[in-house]
Amino acid sequence: MTDLQTDHLRVLIANERPARLALVAASVAALGHEVVARVVDPANVAGATATMRPDVAIVGLGASSEHALRLIDRIVREATCPVIVLMHSPDPAFLREASKRGVFAFVGEDDDWQSTIDMTLRRFADYHELRHAFGRRAVTERAKGILMERHSIDEAAAFELLREQARRTNRKLADVAAAVAGTHTLLPKQPASV
Repeated sequence: MTDLQTDHLRVLIANERPARLALVAASVAALGHEVVARVVDPANVAGATATMRPDVAIVGLGASSEHALRLIDRIVREATCPVIVLMHSPDPAFLREASKRGVFAFVGEDDDWQSTIDMTLRRFADYHELRHAFGRRAVTERAKGILMERHSIDEAAAFELLREQARRTNRKLADVAAAVAGTHTLLPKQPASV
């Protein structure tokens, strides 16, 4: 995995209390980051996330945990950046609910925010790499299944067909598998009689 650049990030901050947004924005700016959006209303957070494309979002837990959870839900649904929860005091029940919704970390006011941001971005990058790997694996498995059915061969032979085609054409195995999976409906159901 390549090194992540975390020295100048685009940060979305969200909190139910507008006055808290200014305090969090100042703390984020002091770390050398740019606050690209400040959101109070959960109805506006998805649009701000999609438009501003922040690197990370910090959601403050205010008086209403439901409000914070709605903010988290909408940011995570966009899936453009990881979410960190800013908490003033420990709240295990809230953290359980926030983690179910996709929060990557939490930080307290007196904690090292930059270290938390760094770790969160690393875990988010790992998460996306795993999702892509699982996606490639699923396509390869599908392509093997198609080849097994069409050529009446076993799994090892199907994989070898994919691998040999990748070598012959100087392409990645995942690309060859995607081509097979994407065009299998064009292939005959049965091999043509000779």
